[in-house]
Amino acid sequence: MNWNRVEGNWRQVKGKVEEAWGRLTADEFYKVAGKRDVLVGRIQAKYGIVHDEADWIVLAFFPVGPAVSGSNKLGDQGQGGVAMR
Repeated sequence: MNWNRVEGNWRQVKGKVEEAWGRLTADEFYKVAGKRDVLVGRIQAKYGIVHDEADWIVLAFFPVGPAVSGSNKLGDQGQGGVAMR
């Protein structure tokens, strides 16, 4: 999935993101507004992990690019989808 699609469909995917990263507040989700770098920063700060790990988690949750295929779309926790509670 192209990240622009995630950003454009933020209202639709926000519920799955809220389920995955429940420590983030509603205000933080509002500020994310589909922007990957902001989401990575919020996860990094809230969960106390390094930037690269937070970035990997977000990319695993929202598969982007041609190398990723299958049913792992928009947070499907089946193959490779990652969530932190």
